[in-house]
Amino acid sequence: MNPIVEFCISNLAKGGQTVFDALDKDPDIDCLEYGCLTYCGQCNDGLYALVNGDFVEGGSPDELLANIYKHIEETWIF
Repeated sequence: MNPIVEFCISNLAKGGQTVFDALDKDPDIDCLEYGCLTYCGQCNDGLYALVNGDFVEGGSPDELLANIYKHIEETWIF
């Protein structure tokens, strides 16, 4: 079982697409995109993803990617 990282399509358009693409190439992570994840306020403010249901954000695509990997490293039990 792999960690699941979920993205809002609106947030992908704001710069998250590069993060999605990088994670999608990682065979140890499952990436999903949705029309909306109902985090509209956070979506307007910056980049984010849900990592196994937990909200993870970053000020730039590189920071978001690093924060996602850090979150997985700190919380993944499998």
